[in-house]
Amino acid sequence: MDMRKAVIAALAGGSMLAGVALGAAFAAGSSANAATNTPTSANTQADASASPGVFVSNEDPAHEAGESPEREAQENAGQRPTVP
Repeated sequence: MDMRKAVIAALAGGSMLAGVALGAAFAAGSSANAATNTPTSANTQADASASPGVFVSNEDPAHEAGESPEREAQENAGQRPTVP
């Protein structure tokens, strides 16, 4: 009878230990995501006074180098570009 109680106690203790380990793993995963900093976007609006929804062209020289003439023409006209 003592052997049977020892086996049951070992199983109960092992399952409790496994539950604690799983709980710690899930809690550590969720708190790590909450503590991370969100990266800032490189495509911020040039004019902070512009209202949301108003297109502001990115006139950075590095950005301009990769634009097509059609896209630049749309930006210069104040339109939101529809071409790459």
